[in-house]
Amino acid sequence: MELSWLRISGVLCVFGFLRELRPSEPYHAEILLGEWYNVTQDQVNRAVYPIGTYSYLALLIVVFLITDFLRYKPMIIANALTGIIVWSVLIWTTTLLGLQIVEVFYGFYQATEVAYYSYIYAKVEKKYYPRVTSHTRAAMFVGKLVAGLSAQLLISFYWMNYMQLMYISVGSQVLALLWAIGLPRVEKSLYFHRKASASVEANTPVAPVDNIAPKDAKDAPELSVAKKDRVQPIQLLWAHFHSAYTNPMVLQWSLWYAISLAGYLQVTTYMQVVWKSFENEPTIVWNGGVDAALTALAALFSLMAGYLHAGRLKTRSSLLLLAVLSVLEGGCILLASWTTNIYLSYLGYVLFGALFGFTITVASAELAKSLVEDSFALIFGINTLIALILQTSLTLVVVSESGGLYLTTFEQFTVYAFYYIVVGTVYFIAIIVQYAMTCKT
Repeated sequence: MELSWLRISGVLCVFGFLRELRPSEPYHAEILLGEWYNVTQDQVNRAVYPIGTYSYLALLIVVFLITDFLRYKPMIIANALTGIIVWSVLIWTTTLLGLQIVEVFYGFYQATEVAYYSYIYAKVEKKYYPRVTSHTRAAMFVGKLVAGLSAQLLISFYWMNYMQLMYISVGSQVLALLWAIGLPRVEKSLYFHRKASASVEANTPVAPVDNIAPKDAKDAPELSVAKKDRVQPIQLLWAHFHSAYTNPMVLQWSLWYAISLAGYLQVTTYMQVVWKSFENEPTIVWNGGVDAALTALAALFSLMAGYLHAGRLKTRSSLLLLAVLSVLEGGCILLASWTTNIYLSYLGYVLFGALFGFTITVASAELAKSLVEDSFALIFGINTLIALILQTSLTLVVVSESGGLYLTTFEQFTVYAFYYIVVGTVYFIAIIVQYAMTCKT
């Protein structure tokens, strides 16, 4: 059994590595604003990137349910196939409309990432969840790191231009597709195909879940897995949803997770546009190296967070730490967008990414502690949806020219910076007030 789970984890990690091996990504804005497309910086900022955000939001929950129903592998294949479409179309299209169509597909590409993270939970036993989770996350980090470093080398030594990096991105997606076809099939899923596993643990007792246990029994009898597996998928979905979001701890950490992720997605989406606005942009653009440094530092900080948090920080201490780090994240964004030196902007962005890696790891760990195991994918999916709603709201208010504030690029990042500063300050004050009230009682 040990070899089996490790082999499955390894096979999936290869897909995650290949999927992230896209050296064109660090130079996406450079490519769109280069000689190959007939678009302006303002059009990229307001009419191209927002389409990807809206598409991601619209598709996420639908994709999650389809992923579970189809048992993961078909959606992993669809993810790779969509990647081929995205980077192939980027090679031959030259118009604003073509780029907007690409963003719709890119929204689907991002949404189907949930299949990659959920697949492993349906293929291995629960006792291996922490290890396979770290493996799959690490594989994507390594893919991004290699992509950033290779892109920087290819550009710095003039072995390729920006557009030629697209061909490597397409090639990696083709390899990912071929690899995905060979992934082992999933016989069961979290909600729609649970009966396949019922015979294995038919007599294993599990704690009753609200809305599943009889309502008129204060001490309801425990349900066997076999009985729980007979519950309709929608009922089980609702039970997991209700159980999670009536828990104050889940609500608290879900809110933090969503707020932090929304800001991160917005900053990383538009940061390259900020760098294109610098008057002293260097001859050799260091986006690839910056992305590699951010990825490496974020991975390191994530590991530090896991080590520091494991039994060492209480919930209130975790919140207090994250409140302070949120203010620091806002400061990093101000450094990245207010400075006139692009290298200081690079530094601010890398530090922001590292701090985010730490805070999101702590928030995820705290959140996971309060969840029913089978509901991990659902609750994190819903929290990501909330993050996308917040990100979309930021886009509409800050970026959109119809009904929004229509701010310049640098003004937009000032808003994002104070978004983190205000959130951190509010949480800090709330924790202090809560602590003071506790001491009085």
